[in-house]
Amino acid sequence: MKKKAIIVSIKGTNLSNKEKTLLSNENPWGLILFKRNIKSFNQIINLIKKIRKCTQDKKFPILIDEEGAKVSRMESVIQHDFDATFFGNLFLTDQKITIELYKTYLNSLCKKLKKIGVNVNTIPVLDVLRSNTNKIIGNRSFSKRKEIVKKLGEVTINSCHKNKIINVIKHIPGHGGTTQDSHLIMPKINLSESALNKIDFYPFKFTSAKLAMTAHILYSKIDKKNVATFSKKIINKIIRKKIGFKGILMSDDISMKALKYDLVTNAKKSLDAGCNLVLYCAGNIKDNLKLIKSVPYIDNFTSKKTSEIYKILR
Repeated sequence: MKKKAIIVSIKGTNLSNKEKTLLSNENPWGLILFKRNIKSFNQIINLIKKIRKCTQDKKFPILIDEEGAKVSRMESVIQHDFDATFFGNLFLTDQKITIELYKTYLNSLCKKLKKIGVNVNTIPVLDVLRSNTNKIIGNRSFSKRKEIVKKLGEVTINSCHKNKIINVIKHIPGHGGTTQDSHLIMPKINLSESALNKIDFYPFKFTSAKLAMTAHILYSKIDKKNVATFSKKIINKIIRKKIGFKGILMSDDISMKALKYDLVTNAKKSLDAGCNLVLYCAGNIKDNLKLIKSVPYIDNFTSKKTSEIYKILR
């Protein structure tokens, strides 16, 4: 079945008739869940069953942003108060014990997600902290040390894959150098490509992750006109060649204020620049329908990489 190059979202705790029709007839690549969709353990299990029934796809990608602590969409059904910085700080004390504890934590989290029906978690955050990094990243990052971010990122991906959960590394090519929140404004990073390569690009290199999410950031020394999500230069030269990412590249949410155009234009610009999928998180059914009609079916590259993902989900 050919899928459309979009990850959609829904508005509430149950599927509306229009949402059922969209999932049944329009073939989105996947669907992302938020707090607004989750009321109880049984409710979310039943909702996900209905979503997969509509798509007639047992492995249909159901994404969630379940990082822990402050970023937990399932806090009403999953309790986990640890954040990435906790493990990054612990790593400074004892690397071996930290890795074992972190693997145990990830195994537990993955089992809970699988029981619920979620098969894609948008972790790890591979942004390297600086002293002035915006708090929107904050404790979602492992560390100010790029080596720790990379190491714990690799542990995350390997552990999740063993548990048949797919990861989304973010925010490629690196969000740590900005003081601004891309949900609210377009952040700018004025660091040179060389400086970014030494720190920010480092954790993303040679990753085994199958999915990566772009940063809605203007890296002015590389492309002074386009945020990374819209930049052919950054996607081709930096993300694909210098960083060497070989998986599916998805945009961050195209309804964020960092992007200045309407949703359809944001989607088209993302795909034209080289993103393989676009992500829409606001859940408005009219916009979902408008977007899914305007985006193409996934290309051969994305289809092949999707098949690789489905093998892990087996």
